[in-house]
Amino acid sequence: MRASEPARAAWGWHALSDDWARRLVAASGVRQGDLVLDIGAGTGALTAHLIAAGARVLAIELHPGRAAVLKRRFAGAAVTVVQVDARRLLLPHRPFKVVANPPFAISSLLLRTLLQDGSQLKSADLVLQRAVVTKFSGVHRGRWLAEERIRLPRSAFYPRPLVDTSVLHIGRRR
Repeated sequence: MRASEPARAAWGWHALSDDWARRLVAASGVRQGDLVLDIGAGTGALTAHLIAAGARVLAIELHPGRAAVLKRRFAGAAVTVVQVDARRLLLPHRPFKVVANPPFAISSLLLRTLLQDGSQLKSADLVLQRAVVTKFSGVHRGRWLAEERIRLPRSAFYPRPLVDTSVLHIGRRR
């Protein structure tokens, strides 16, 4: 067992592998200049690929050690690191996308926040427990279409989660 494992377990963190982070960002359709929230940014697996795609990133991370790593790793890049509990997240007042591997414990609250009236959300690609993805797939509030986009193997994370995961894609209904 590595020294960092107890800390990861205590914070409920399952880091996404670089290969899967790259795939998720590629599938998200993020473009040059997009404002993207990486909620539960960890040490920047998704953040690095979002920057490579040309996004301006708000990296949201609660854990002080990981927030410090993000600040050092992406100093000078188009990244703003915000150390805050995602349950208290204030959404931007301009159009934004979300590509994130958020803490599973806040999935329902996060979805309600992102889909609230007045949200400027354009799209979201969220790594969530497959049961949550199944529950939220379909049309929501008439404006949003939510669907399972990618199934991730447990080996896509370290440490491996005890539950199955998928990417929930949310977009505006046409």
